[in-house]
Order: sequence, then C-alpha cells, then structure tokens
Amino acid sequence: MKYVTYLDTDGVARAGLLIREHIADLERGLQWAQEKGRCQAQRSFPASLLRFLELGCDAGELAAYLMEDTAWHEEPFAVPLAKTTLLAPLPNPRSFRDFYAFEEHVKTARANRGADMVPQWYDFPVFYFSNHQAIVGPDADVERPRYTERLDYELEIGIVIGKEGRNIAPENAREHIAGLMVLNDWSARDVQMREVAVGLGPAKGKDFATSTGPYLLTMDELEDVRDGDRWNLAMTARVNGRELSRGNFRDIYFSAGELIARASDSVTLYPGDVLGTGTVGTGCILELTTDVHRWLEPGDVVELEVERLGVLRNRVK
Repeated sequence: MKYVTYLDTDGVARAGLLIREHIADLERGLQWAQEKGRCQAQRSFPASLLRFLELGCDAGELAAYLMEDTAWHEEPFAVPLAKTTLLAPLPNPRSFRDFYAFEEHVKTARANRGADMVPQWYDFPVFYFSNHQAIVGPDADVERPRYTERLDYELEIGIVIGKEGRNIAPENAREHIAGLMVLNDWSARDVQMREVAVGLGPAKGKDFATSTGPYLLTMDELEDVRDGDRWNLAMTARVNGRELSRGNFRDIYFSAGELIARASDSVTLYPGDVLGTGTVGTGCILELTTDVHRWLEPGDVVELEVERLGVLRNRVK
C-alpha cells in the first residue's frame, strides 16, 4: 500500500491511499467500505495518517476491496491525483532521528577532509535528532537559509515506526515498521562543519528542512526484494536532470533492525517516529566534492529516486 497525505478542496491535510492515478481518502473510504459490508471493524477512522498509525489502524481490507472494484474512482471519496497536492506522507512526525549508517559515505566524506575512519563508528549506529517540525513534501520549494553558502542534498530512506516498542531486538524490528519513504536531509555544510568542530551537532546545519515523500510504502510491497534484513533498492539522485548519485539500500552497514534496536534501547519508540538511514554512498555533494558539482543554488531542482519508493522532487528557492 502507498499511504499519502494530500490537501482536500478546503485546504485540509488528509490521509489517503494512492492507487494508480487516484487517491482514496482513508477516513471516507473506510466508512464507505463499512457501509458496503467489506470492512470488518465497525469503528470511526481519523483523517490524519499520524493518528491512523497511533490507533493501530490498517487499510489492507480497503486496498484489497478497491483493487477488485474498477469503478471506485467514481465514488465521492476518490480524488484524482492530478487535481490535488501531495504533502509529506507524515507532515507532523512525532520525532526525527537521523543515522549515519552507510560505511562508504562515511569513509569517503572523511577521506575528502584528510581524516581517517573513526574506529568507534563500527561499535554501534549513531544518530542525531533533527527538526521534526521542518518537514517538506514532494514538489515543494525548499528555501536556502540565508546563513549558508554550501547547501547540499542527502539521499536517504526514511523508516516510519508503526508500532510502539522499547528495547526492540533487531530480529523483531520489521513488525514495528509502518513503511519506507524517500528522504532528503538538506544540509548547510559550512554551518555543519563549524558545529562539528566545536564538538556539538549537527544542529543548525540541519535545522531548516527535511523532505519526504512522495508516499509511504508498506513493507509487504517489498518482500520480493528483501534479502534477510536488507532490501535491494536502487537509489539515485539528480540535480537539474543530471545524475550525480547512485547506490543501493542493501549496502547499508547497519541494518534497519539494528537502527531500530539502537533507537529503542531503554527508550520507547512510538507510531509516527521517523528514523533516517543516513546518506547512501555517493549520495551528496560533500562526498562527491565540488569538482563533480557545485553547491546547490536557487533554481536548482533536486530529484531523489528510490526503487519502489518513487521520486522525491524539490526546487531550491
């Protein structure tokens, strides 16, 4: 299933299921399915995806029903994709932790600065907290902060928690994942480097925007590309149509299960928490260096694409 959040005609953000070229509004569609006798749980449903996850709701029955009904897009709860605006799948996550889990990215970025690999990096996956109130959706503009001259993209995957848990073992982590989405961890590199040199951060260097979207894909859609605790998903990044980055999610050093285990160690994770994987190898200008591409400027269009998860496109303004 592809969960989305869209703007209705009143400008209200609402959760939906993306099926081909239409969105099925979750709240209204599930009510319709109940009236048709095709949805077992007789209950009310929320309009927001965050609340939907918090309540442990599932749209599997609705999705299966709609796949059988070729005329569902004529119902009032159906919204043509071309006539609405997609927001970030989860516009208001509970929190956002961003990891540093791809070895190639870490090694290369450090080598570019003349630094050796940190041996402690291999001990456990590290992360920082970023601004979960600065989430940007697909096809939205991202403002370059006035305090930076070195704006960068980061090609990542966002893991959305769908089930509460604490001290989650890596082998049990998949049952806590609501789905995956493309994630761009925008970075002000000049500010970030100064913060890290002081020994605290990144903070302001990441404070201004994180893009996610275009949809949240549930894990059942990825079983055929799963290899144990990793997924074979090609990841690419383009700036103004030129491909700069190419990697694969399976090359992550610490698995998604290990990231979730680390984040939940002595701490409760809740539905709606987001974990970023960190940048895939080659997945940013910092790693590629400005010999390959200059820092981002207003007018640049950045497209991050992950196999099965879609294309996340934003323009710098």
